[in-house]
Amino acid sequence: MKKAIAVVIIPMLILSFSGLNSCKNKAKKAELSEKDLELEQIQSFEKEIERNVYPLPTSAEVIHMLSELEVGYSLGISNPVTNARKYLTSSQKAVNMGVYGADLSYATLYNIQQEVLNYLDAIRSLANELNMSQIYDETLYDRIRQNQDKKEELVSILTEAFDETYAYLSENDQEALALLVVGGAWVEGMYLTTHVSEAAYQVAGISKVLIEQKESFDLFIEITEPYLSDPKVKEFVDKLEPVKKVYSGLTTSLTNQNIIDITKAIETVRSQII
Repeated sequence: MKKAIAVVIIPMLILSFSGLNSCKNKAKKAELSEKDLELEQIQSFEKEIERNVYPLPTSAEVIHMLSELEVGYSLGISNPVTNARKYLTSSQKAVNMGVYGADLSYATLYNIQQEVLNYLDAIRSLANELNMSQIYDETLYDRIRQNQDKKEELVSILTEAFDETYAYLSENDQEALALLVVGGAWVEGMYLTTHVSEAAYQVAGISKVLIEQKESFDLFIEITEPYLSDPKVKEFVDKLEPVKKVYSGLTTSLTNQNIIDITKAIETVRSQII
C-alpha cells in the first residue's frame, strides 16, 4: 500500500525538492561530491515520504471518530459475517476484508465482544484464502481481548494489523488487492457513519466527519490512477462514481440535503460490493 501511494507522491516530492532547494544545492556542490549530494537528497526524500506516505486514515481511525460523536452501537448495520462464504474471487475477498475491518473496528470500539470475535473470524477466513493467515492469528485475538476497554490501544492494534495487510499485499506485487482492501474499508466506514442514526443529518458533528472523509476519498481516487489499467481496480473505482458525483460539488460545509445525498450514494456503492 505504501508503494502504491509513493508512486503518486514521489514525483511531486522530486519536483518540489528540486525547486525549493536549487539554490542551496548549487552552493553545496562545490563542497560535496556527487555521491554525497545524492545521499543527502535521498535522505530528504525519505523524510518527506515518512510524513506523507500513508495519509489515509484506517477504518479503526474512522470508526474512532464515530465513537466521539457519542452515538450508540447500531445492531444490524454491519456486513453479516455469513456473507464471507459467498465471496469467491480475490477481488471480492480483498474488498470485504476491508469492509469487515471497518465492522471489526466498530464492534471493538463499542466493546461488543461477540461481534468482535465474529468479525475476526470472518477476516481470518478471507485472510487465509489470500495467504495472510500469519497476520490474523491468535496473538491478535489475545491483544484485542487484553485491551477491550482501552480505545486508543485498540485503534493502534487494529491499525497495525491493517497496515501489515496492505504491506503484505504490496510487497507481493498485489497492489491492486491492497487498494481494494483500502477502498472496502473506506466505503464501510462511511456506511456505518451515515447509518448511526435513522436521521444521520441530525447527529451533531457528523457534517465535520463527512467533510474530512472527502479529503480521504479524493486521495484514494488519486492513488488508484496508476492502477486503472488493472480491471479489478477500474471496476471498483467505477462503482464509486455516485460518491464522486456528490462530493464534487461540496465545499467546507454540508446541508442536511448534502448528508442525505452522501448517505444514498454510499448505500448504492455498498450494495454492489458486499
